[in-house]
Amino acid sequence: MSDVVLREPAHRVSPRAVPYWRLSAAIGDAIVAIAAVVAYVVVPGMPGWTIVLVLLVVAAAVAHVVLMPRIRYRVHRWEVTDTAVHTRSGWIGRESRIAPISRVQTVDSRQGALMRPFGLASITVTTASAAGPITVDCLDADTAREVVARLTAITAATEDDAT
Repeated sequence: MSDVVLREPAHRVSPRAVPYWRLSAAIGDAIVAIAAVVAYVVVPGMPGWTIVLVLLVVAAAVAHVVLMPRIRYRVHRWEVTDTAVHTRSGWIGRESRIAPISRVQTVDSRQGALMRPFGLASITVTTASAAGPITVDCLDADTAREVVARLTAITAATEDDAT
C-alpha cells in the first residue's frame, strides 16, 4: 500500500463568495419562511403545535444564512495544473473531484445575474466521466477568464483523446 496522501487544492474561491452565498440563501430561505408563516396565518384551524414548526423553519433559515456561507468558504478550494483539475466543495458533506487534463472535453464559464454585482463567475469543466462535470463556483470574474484560457491552452496541447 502506498503512503501517498492527496493534498487539498491550492486556491480558495473569491472572498466575495461569502456575501453572494449569504444573499442567495437569504432569498431562497425568505421564500420558504414567508410561505410557512403565511400558511400558518391563512389556513384556519391550525393546531397550536404548528407555531413551533413555523418557528423552527424560520430559525433554520436564519442559521442557514449565517453559517453556510462561512463554512462553504473554508471548504471550497480549486486548482488547475498541467495534469489535472482538482476541486473540493460542500458545507455539510464534502466532495473532492480530480479530472485528468486528458479527460477534459469542454470548459465553460457562467456569470449569473446575481453573481455579476459581486464580480464573480463560475467555470464548468466537462469530462468524459459518468460523474458529470466539475464546477468551480464563485471565482473572481477575471480569475475565471484566466482559468478558462489556461485550461483551453493546456487541453489544446494535450495529445490524448478526451473520450
